[in-house]
Amino acid sequence: MSIVERMAHIDGVLFDIDGVLVTSWHAIEGAAETVQTVGDAGYKCGFLTSTTSLTRELIAAKLRKLGIPAETEDIVTAAHLTAEYIRENYPRARCWVLNHGDVFIDMDEVTWSSKDPDVIVLGGAGPEYSHENLSRVVQLMVDGVPVVAMHRGLTWATNSGLKLDVGAYIPGLEAAGNSAITVVGKPSQHAFDTAAQALGIAPKNTMMVGDDLINDVLASQAAGMRGVLVRTGKFHAPQLEGSKTKPHHVIDSVSDLPGVLGLTQD
Repeated sequence: MSIVERMAHIDGVLFDIDGVLVTSWHAIEGAAETVQTVGDAGYKCGFLTSTTSLTRELIAAKLRKLGIPAETEDIVTAAHLTAEYIRENYPRARCWVLNHGDVFIDMDEVTWSSKDPDVIVLGGAGPEYSHENLSRVVQLMVDGVPVVAMHRGLTWATNSGLKLDVGAYIPGLEAAGNSAITVVGKPSQHAFDTAAQALGIAPKNTMMVGDDLINDVLASQAAGMRGVLVRTGKFHAPQLEGSKTKPHHVIDSVSDLPGVLGLTQD
């Protein structure tokens, strides 16, 4: 590996996971080699994901099994961010959590109770988002119970196609419940600031690589980062073409990232 011309002011790279490094936990071609190459060149590497079906520890283990270097502390998840938010803003609250997947280890200091909750937490969408449960969420919102969403992602990519996620439900719930829902993970600036802090660098010195134009790339750019959009995962060409704001970089896949950073293989 050699450095042709290292990108000025970039000291670390944040990778989204689904659609960028993996699809249904099968590695995207070149993902492991790319993360290794970027790390070997001296860039700090971290992962900012809206995944709500696995704990940070399990995500790190799955990435390592695919040859992608990752440790638990390198990973910032929507569930982890939400747990911190709940502890800081509702420290003794009883939380009713609607989430597809078991991430309770990453939220072990949060008190869970579906009966008479003080706060509703919306995680990843799945069978838990039934008509009965969503109707109850609306009634509780009308009654004044605050709602916190782990992220605002509309979809995620799988081998069988796109699946709806929590972001598809938020506008309807806000309209029916007549109140706003607080979003903690992507695309909130708090999510990007926290992930950069985990790397130990400033947002302005961080690059974010994602497959979601709005929630990954443009949101990271609004937070002061350099954005890279990959044409894998849930990338949608008409959305990019119709967007007034453009990514700093658009690449075919994560395997092209070393070239953006000025890295080449010897």
